[in-house]
Amino acid sequence: MGLDSEKVARKARISSLLMCQRSSSSHIASSLSVIDILSVIASEVQLVEQGELGNELIVSKGHAAAGVYAVLAHTGYLSISELENYGKDGAILGGHVTNKFVKVLQLSTGSLGHGLPFALGRALSRKLAGVDGNSYVVLSDGECDEGSNWEAALLASHLGLNNLSIIIDRNFLQSLASTEDTVSLESLSAKWDAFNWDVETCDGHDHAALTSAIFRNSTKPKVTIANTTKGYGVSFMENRIEWHYRSPSLKDLQIALSELQPEL
Repeated sequence: MGLDSEKVARKARISSLLMCQRSSSSHIASSLSVIDILSVIASEVQLVEQGELGNELIVSKGHAAAGVYAVLAHTGYLSISELENYGKDGAILGGHVTNKFVKVLQLSTGSLGHGLPFALGRALSRKLAGVDGNSYVVLSDGECDEGSNWEAALLASHLGLNNLSIIIDRNFLQSLASTEDTVSLESLSAKWDAFNWDVETCDGHDHAALTSAIFRNSTKPKVTIANTTKGYGVSFMENRIEWHYRSPSLKDLQIALSELQPEL
């Protein structure tokens, strides 16, 4: 693709804020957390549409829909004008990721724990068909509470699916508390290593570090634990649990944009 992923991320943050304010919808902090990860993936590889085999994106962290749609719009996979209808009655873009009208998304998500098992099947089908391409699966860290992920992780390493790549948005917060107070995940890297995955940890807001980690070569399935900040880029949202569900007011939007606009 060869796009400037940092520019994509800056534009996507602004779009996400506008979308959530207009629609009075939740999950702005979750979107701001994962936007850098999504921007790197969508800027670096050509993603295939449903029914095709190649490099594909599965966003299992489906509640970060505003961020997902914003990134896809600013990388040419979705009309930017469609973002204005986000969350409105009859709109094609709702508050959780849907693939019905966004063909580059392989799966409708939001009920957590399903993206990785689905991607495993896709990766296996490419292996059996001798087709190149990778499944890039974006998980939330709270989603790692789901047993379905660990069943899939066990099978993926057994099958040697080195065309399967997970990126975990590790912001240490989930809906109502920290991940460690909810169901402790640490040491998360040691858990994935024990399941015989190639594990790497990086700064989830450093685009060079993300690019190096996500697109590294390996003989095993890969997991990148991307350490992020929930609400990243907006000072009063960063690491604040209430912004998991709270929607920004017009005043909140104005303050947030004043912090982000100078970066453009």
